[in-house]
Amino acid sequence: MKEFKNHTFVICAYKTSKYLEECIKSVLDQTVKSNIILTTSTPNEYINNLAEKYKIPVFVNEGEKGIGQDWNFGVSKVSTDYVTVAHQDDIYKPNYLEEIVKQLENGKDFVIAFTDYRELKNGKEIALTRNLKLKKFILFPLRIFKKSQFIKKRILSLGCTICCPSVTVNKKITGENPYKTELKCDLDWDTWDKMAQYKANFLYIPKELMQHRIHEESATSTLIENNIRLEEDMIMLKRYWPEPIAKFIIKFYKKAIETNKI
Repeated sequence: MKEFKNHTFVICAYKTSKYLEECIKSVLDQTVKSNIILTTSTPNEYINNLAEKYKIPVFVNEGEKGIGQDWNFGVSKVSTDYVTVAHQDDIYKPNYLEEIVKQLENGKDFVIAFTDYRELKNGKEIALTRNLKLKKFILFPLRIFKKSQFIKKRILSLGCTICCPSVTVNKKITGENPYKTELKCDLDWDTWDKMAQYKANFLYIPKELMQHRIHEESATSTLIENNIRLEEDMIMLKRYWPEPIAKFIIKFYKKAIETNKI
């Protein structure tokens, strides 16, 4: 079995998600083996029992709490250069890491590498939504212009097309606190905007190598319900566009957000 020792999956666990074990199994079943740790800011017996069952070390964040803070805490606990922050509800295809390692072996280093994905609803992978098809179209230029700051920024100006749990981060470039923490929902979009400044590849792998679960208990669903998502989308869009154009684009966002509802 092939190994890549310079990578770690950081599984961020929260409370008692019934999907956590499925996520753990998908990471363990990778065709290329690497390191795995589990981190949490809500330690409990359920998490500890699963970690013990699969012999995964657990680290408890006793410092500042929050989604981005928890992700940064996890990244800070690993010694490898490459890190994938795995969200507890999501599933990785067996060849997820294998495809990233292939790129590295071919000399294609990056600040972030990420893949396409499919959505899970009610435990089943659903057909590609219009939203996901649009994301694939917007990301297409990154197949060619991986390092261009202009292209990165233009892509990000149209929305957060990069699926956060599909991202592997290069700590050699980002340091131990790669994720921005000012926003609650769009902190990933905000982070990719920061990383676009680096003269390093946004390595887009146009293969559906993970499954992102849409369910009513997810943090994203909660933030959508409270309209925080749209408020922060507007903040981000105004970073790239005059306010009238940002307001025009946000109308399309409202329709896209419907796909995140059960």
